[in-house]
Amino acid sequence: MEKVMHKNKVTVAMIGQKVVPSRNGGIEKVLTTLTPLLVRDGYNVICFNRDFDDIDNEYNNEIVNNTYKGVHLKSVFTLKKKGLAAVSSSFFASIRASLNKNIDVVHFHAEGPSLWIMIPKLFGKKCIVTVHGLDWKRDKWKNGFGSKYIKFSEKILAKYADEIIVLNQSTKKYFLSEYSRKTYLIPNGVNSPKKSEKKIFLDKYNLKPDGYILSVSRLTQEKQIHLLMKAYMQVKTKKKLVVVGDSSDTDEYKAKLYKIAKTNPNIIFTGFLSGEALNELYTYAYSYVIPSKIEGMSMSLLEAMAYGNCVIGSSIEEIKSVIKDNGLIFKNNDLEDLKNKLQFVCDNPLIVKKYSDRSSNYVLSKFNWNDIVKETEKLYGLGGH
Repeated sequence: MEKVMHKNKVTVAMIGQKVVPSRNGGIEKVLTTLTPLLVRDGYNVICFNRDFDDIDNEYNNEIVNNTYKGVHLKSVFTLKKKGLAAVSSSFFASIRASLNKNIDVVHFHAEGPSLWIMIPKLFGKKCIVTVHGLDWKRDKWKNGFGSKYIKFSEKILAKYADEIIVLNQSTKKYFLSEYSRKTYLIPNGVNSPKKSEKKIFLDKYNLKPDGYILSVSRLTQEKQIHLLMKAYMQVKTKKKLVVVGDSSDTDEYKAKLYKIAKTNPNIIFTGFLSGEALNELYTYAYSYVIPSKIEGMSMSLLEAMAYGNCVIGSSIEEIKSVIKDNGLIFKNNDLEDLKNKLQFVCDNPLIVKKYSDRSSNYVLSKFNWNDIVKETEKLYGLGGH
């Protein structure tokens, strides 16, 4: 049986993430910030992490006795196979959370892991689900068993979750129309960044401040990095294109992107980055582009705006609702419009500065973590903390 401290406090278990603390994914970024804030407010928090995923190096010095800023870190058995990691880890985490008499609330993250919500429900646990996006829409899950599994999980969570959190209005409308299910819109938050004063990573790739356009993304089809590359290669500019990120069971797509990049020395793929290297790239970017056709709520977009980047985003509601009039929008999946927006920012540094000056103050005031954690705690709805 799991043991936690402070039995008089409300204990919350997090299920569905790869590993916390980490920046390797939106859910991981959210929980790396959210869970210590819950501890600050008097909750016990347990994160059930996959047993084969590693904590990011930048956090190693903050792990003491399997805790991160007071958050208890537990590893659960996980099948290291494409499509089965999330299913298996969330199943075993659900069993362990159910058998732990100290746990009051089980908080699932993402639709797929929420299939197992009935296990803790049968043990009388309160179950919350955060839907970080409609995952069955993503290209890698669109066909076959994966799509059916996620759709079935969605029906289960819609029926049995005590409360459902969504990150945007479109997902809120979807659950209302599809399941007549009330949900709570609680967006992701962002912290005020400490901008880098170093240029070590820039020097490594021969980059100059304001000399590159940045995109930070998983290399999956729906993120549309291929569209960004095609548009960029038609723009007349000396600025480079830097893409930060790695595949997510999408090695074939990643290989195609790298093959295209080989034809243009000004396109740079860095792979996954965190810590000071990513801090440098955000700090000195000329512009930031998010060309996705599907999003839940992009943490990278929030971060880019917090750094004061001039952002260019696709016209999907999940991006437009974040940027509003504090950046530029191109028509989703429209190569010509994206090319024109890129050319416009490259030719108009004063416009770039205008958006840079506005974006940081806006996003830091609207997407404040302290407000978000309070709204989340309301849904836990239990006293004693």
